[in-house]
Amino acid sequence: MTIEIKPLNAIVYNQEKADMKDVIAPPYDVISGKYRDELYERSPYNITRLILSNAENPYEDAAKSFQNWLSENILVKNEKPVILYLVQKYKHNGKEVVRKGFIARNKIEDFSTKNILPHEFTMSGPKEDRLKLTKACKANFSQIFMVYSDPEKQIENAVDLSGKPFIDVTDDNGVQNLVYKIEDDKTIALIEKVLQDKTLLIADGHHRYETALNYRNSLGENAGEANYVMSYFTNMDDDLLIYPTHRIITKWIEPYVLLESVKKYFDLKDYTFTGANKLEVKKEFLKALETSAKEKISVGLYMKNVNKFYLLTLREDVSSILDEFEVPEVLKTLDLTVLHKVILTKELGFTEEEQMAQDGIKYIKVENEAFDMIDLGKAEASFIMAYPKIEDIRRISAAGCRMPQKSTYFYPKLLSGIVINPIS
Repeated sequence: MTIEIKPLNAIVYNQEKADMKDVIAPPYDVISGKYRDELYERSPYNITRLILSNAENPYEDAAKSFQNWLSENILVKNEKPVILYLVQKYKHNGKEVVRKGFIARNKIEDFSTKNILPHEFTMSGPKEDRLKLTKACKANFSQIFMVYSDPEKQIENAVDLSGKPFIDVTDDNGVQNLVYKIEDDKTIALIEKVLQDKTLLIADGHHRYETALNYRNSLGENAGEANYVMSYFTNMDDDLLIYPTHRIITKWIEPYVLLESVKKYFDLKDYTFTGANKLEVKKEFLKALETSAKEKISVGLYMKNVNKFYLLTLREDVSSILDEFEVPEVLKTLDLTVLHKVILTKELGFTEEEQMAQDGIKYIKVENEAFDMIDLGKAEASFIMAYPKIEDIRRISAAGCRMPQKSTYFYPKLLSGIVINPIS
């Protein structure tokens, strides 16, 4: 079985009636209640009103708004099938980074084919929510984030970016999004051919992919357009920036008890700070974490009412600690595996169910927020994770294994509102 790529039957905003900066939004799962209100205020046509309606009957409300916007010509259908090429420009550590990829449809496949590989576990709640929205609206409002490997960069070399972009919008994180239309048959055929024999790795959007899979299966032989899902594809042989997701302990725990627990398995190095030099010491601590993580399993720790950052490095004499758990060999070299199994489960007593439901523990993507929750007294301890490596993700996925939930954060996030894919 091969990967099947098709152009989109794209629905896009009519830019004569809607300003793109007022209607775009990040993926639904990173929109807080307060931010949703802000996005609502920007425009009566902001995509958040579809992907995260605040109405009493959110799915019915989204479906009604979707159809009304089509009738009012706020949303319009592209004249012919199209693949969209997305160029994202942003700053990282003061340097400009450019990520390129394309948005198209791919045929949905069961994971058993091993043509499309997940790398994270999912939770039932978000899938049930997204399935209700899909059934009501019969459309994909956001893309699945897929990565593939093509060292020759055939697609990047073939796409003509000399013309004016169809969309040019900068999001709230300062990321410039340039969108170009690919409508010529030759380039579309090349893209379809290049991806044909590739293996796709789901970088982000596991819940949305499994939702699309469940929706297709529910329709059986009548799936039609629901056999395909809208995805974004980028080459993993380019520089992909992957952020970690930090683990925040919100249930009460005595700092001394936590330190004694981690000392059983980790060597500790502390970085003491005062109010005057905290930022400087924090930078030193984070740099040391990244350096250490290149050689050994390393995790950062910051606790409430303790004026120290701790660098935890797994001791070699306890490296076999995971042998008592049913953990595949390929996962034993992963920092999150050690943290979840040894510290969170064995030492702190979190059940698998509590970890999945974020009961007493939270998963935070924004590094500063992981520190702020401690400083504001909203959490007891923050485990600061090092940047994940794409090689680890590829290796784990190829082995048919998955990382703990909320392990990675591919940056920048893909915008909702760039394009909608109807599936009816």
